Amino acid sequence: MRARVAKALSWALLIGVVTAGAALILVPKATGARPLTVLSGSMEPTYDIGSVVVVRPVDTDELAIGDVITFQPVSDDPRLTTHRIDGFAFGAEGKQFVTKGDNNDTVDLEPVSADQVRGEVWYSVPLVGYVSVWLAGGWVRTAINLFAVALLLYGGVLLAGGLVERRRREKVPA
Repeated sequence: MRARVAKALSWALLIGVVTAGAALILVPKATGARPLTVLSGSMEPTYDIGSVVVVRPVDTDELAIGDVITFQPVSDDPRLTTHRIDGFAFGAEGKQFVTKGDNNDTVDLEPVSADQVRGEVWYSVPLVGYVSVWLAGGWVRTAINLFAVALLLYGGVLLAGGLVERRRREKVPA
C-alpha cells in the first residue's frame, strides 16, 4: 500500500513538473512569449508577488481598456512594469495608454506610448517565481554548482570502484 501511494505521489510530482515546464518554457518559446516574475504587489490580488506572468507580443492597436500590459517605463532601462490599461491619452506621440496597478490608488504618472509596450499578459502561474528568484541568488547558484561537481565526483568514484571490483573478480578463479 505504501509503495502504491509513493508511486502515485511520484507520478503526480512528475506530471506537475512537466506541466509547469511546458507552461513556463515550451509554450513561451514556441509562441515568442516571455515569462517574467512578479516582484511587487502593485497588481495584487490579480497577480501576487512570486507569480510568473507570461507576456506575449501584441499589436498595440488592438489593446483595450482592462487589458494587462507589460511595458518599459524608461528607455534603455531593463526594468519592466506590468499594469492594467485604465484609459487612453492622445498627444504628440499619438495614442498612449494610461495604466494603473490593480492594487494602486491612482493611475501611473506618465502615459505609456506604443513603443514602450513589450506585450500583453497572456496567463500566469502562481508562486513559481519564488523558485526562480531564489535560484538566481549568488550563494544559491554557487551551492548548486558545488553540488553538481560533488555529484560528478561521486559518480566518478563509484565508476572507478566498480571497475576495480570487476577486475578483482575477473582475476579470482571461481
